[in-house]
Amino acid sequence: MYRLFFVLLFLLSVVVGTAQTTYKTESNISYCAGENLDTYQKERCKLDIYVPENSEGFTTVVWFHGGGLTAGEKSIPERLKNKNLGVVAVNYRLSPKVKSPAYIDDAAAAVAWVFNNISKYGGDPKKIVVSGHSAGGYLTTMIGLDKHYLAAYEIDANAIQKLVPFSGQMITHFEIRKERGIKDTTPVVDEFAPQFHVRADAPPLYLITGDRNLEMLGRYEENAYMWRMMGLAGHKQTYLFELDGFDHGGMAEPAFDLLLKIIKK
Repeated sequence: MYRLFFVLLFLLSVVVGTAQTTYKTESNISYCAGENLDTYQKERCKLDIYVPENSEGFTTVVWFHGGGLTAGEKSIPERLKNKNLGVVAVNYRLSPKVKSPAYIDDAAAAVAWVFNNISKYGGDPKKIVVSGHSAGGYLTTMIGLDKHYLAAYEIDANAIQKLVPFSGQMITHFEIRKERGIKDTTPVVDEFAPQFHVRADAPPLYLITGDRNLEMLGRYEENAYMWRMMGLAGHKQTYLFELDGFDHGGMAEPAFDLLLKIIKK
């Protein structure tokens, strides 16, 4: 009888504790500093942060929006709210106002800001997951694999806990090819392609795409080849997920379920 009483008391305390978890949001925090920032940097190099209050050691997801590197706006994904996670939604400069690699540099600067500041909010800098959809998935993979972008901010890319791109381009992004006058149906793999930076010692990489027959421009096949080459390079933690029945835009919703499971691993 007494044992049952204490079990019920414990369960009640867990439920009450969960119900009392509250979250706070801070918006439009500048992640770039210095006297030489231009007007566009001051406008776009901002992030929003959403964190559980009175919580310590939580995981933080850095989220990059999609939009083909030409459009899009930061927002905290609804599916990541109320999960005892920190979430950082990032804006970055866009083409054609800037050219590559400006937006990749911005992504690295934002992730570096999170490494340097998340402990002030209670987050664990050893538990930073980087993710994003489409162009955001491309940025995720570029800064996670090409170490020089984060190294410019004295951050080791290998300190990222996990990389989870949603339908990210693994060859040179089509907008970068467009900036050079190359058609989006002409594949290029150079220093602006995640595939160019395949390496064995990268953070765990979870590649998620939509249905290969519904995705845009061979996106599944790019990710499948990335999975294969990472394995051949000796990387032991590259995973590939194809979401049957979902196109490029629609795959994001079920991909959040996968992301939440991946975080818990």
